[in-house]
Amino acid sequence: MFSTLEKAIAVGINHVETARSYGNSESYLGQAFQGGIKREDLHLTTKLLPKGNAKDIDQWIDESLERLNTNYLDMLAIHGVNTWEHLEWVLDDSAAAGMAGIDQAIADGRINHLGFSSHGSLELLLEVINSDRFEFVNLHYGYFLQRNEPAIALADEKDMGVFIISPADKGGQLYAPPPKLMELCHPLTPLEWGYRFLLADPRITTLSVGSSKPSELAMVANIDDGKSLNFQERKVLDALDQEALKISPSEQYVQYYDCLPCPEDVAIPEILRLKNLADTYGMEDYAKYRYGMLENAGHWFPGRRGDRCNSCGNCVSKFPEKADIPSMLRDAHSRFGETFGRRLWDD
Repeated sequence: MFSTLEKAIAVGINHVETARSYGNSESYLGQAFQGGIKREDLHLTTKLLPKGNAKDIDQWIDESLERLNTNYLDMLAIHGVNTWEHLEWVLDDSAAAGMAGIDQAIADGRINHLGFSSHGSLELLLEVINSDRFEFVNLHYGYFLQRNEPAIALADEKDMGVFIISPADKGGQLYAPPPKLMELCHPLTPLEWGYRFLLADPRITTLSVGSSKPSELAMVANIDDGKSLNFQERKVLDALDQEALKISPSEQYVQYYDCLPCPEDVAIPEILRLKNLADTYGMEDYAKYRYGMLENAGHWFPGRRGDRCNSCGNCVSKFPEKADIPSMLRDAHSRFGETFGRRLWDD
């Protein structure tokens, strides 16, 4: 970790995010600060889950500070406001509530800025942002998953910071792209393109790169952080857009949100998004990876697999083109349902 942090600082990275529930990550960072990494060279974020009362929160913040070998956090994020029950926890303004403990930590200087992360629905994201309790939001967004764009727009309207979660991995496993995607992005790599798509958006403040060793930072150091796509980058955007148009209107996954709720809680939009990415860009391995998380990650990746569909027709009746959604779900399950995964960290 020490050499990776040293290299990160050398190439201009100045923000590190961890969490209380990320194994021993806080302790490792604290050891790095003891070992010579200068605390003042980094903006430091850690995260706490949306649970507990004011006393719990006060204790957990102090424990994180001790492990991190620092007396303040530049930023604290509520980790995974993923459900409406989590939002209720956020909105509880009683004196003993968890948020009261956070407010006290802000007042006494242990925390400088408060934000939240979410893997929840767009509707939930918008409600949490509109609570006006937070200064920044961590969310999923990228070229291959643009569902949360309205949340980015609302955050920008409220002058909130926007942090993009895992664009290299959850955003498409862009570090291990299929040949077709490599061809469409050439002369850029898909990972370079994915980063540039985000950094060219002036509403986006920063993103995670998730490097585990110094050599992985070489490419990051050369990524342009300019706020507009250049000619070559626009050509890649056009090539990707044109390829997507080859999918028929009855298979455009964005519209499948109109089919919810599903009586069997099948993750229809996400499953068909993965099917489209595999069909359009050859992203079969990524589709298997994400599909395998269904029913294995709780509220971090909600919804059930395609084989749970009972062909009730509820979704078909809500979709203008009357697409055979049950057949598409069965096809996706037969292609992607070989392996099942879980989150790295159990929260």
